[in-house]
Amino acid sequence: MDIGLLIGVFGALLILIAFVMGQLHRWKDTYFVYDFLNGFGSALLVYYAVLGSSWPFIILNTVWGIVSFRDCYIDLKRNAHKKTGSFWKKWME
Repeated sequence: MDIGLLIGVFGALLILIAFVMGQLHRWKDTYFVYDFLNGFGSALLVYYAVLGSSWPFIILNTVWGIVSFRDCYIDLKRNAHKKTGSFWKKWME
């Protein structure tokens, strides 16, 4: 298995973890970790798609990543205003 394929599989795994945790109601779509896994996973999938010149997949995951990383920024900005709670609580909200 080459490194490009491993990167693609890992990217897909990250997105699937976020999806499953959301479906199980363990993570909300407002949690930083949810948005980060979606964003990082989509970035890895863009890399994989570029290797294969798969333009539909490049476009899909580029948009997915932009939206996810925008949400990460919003999550961090919102959490910076919260003064109470543990580190993990802030990470997850």
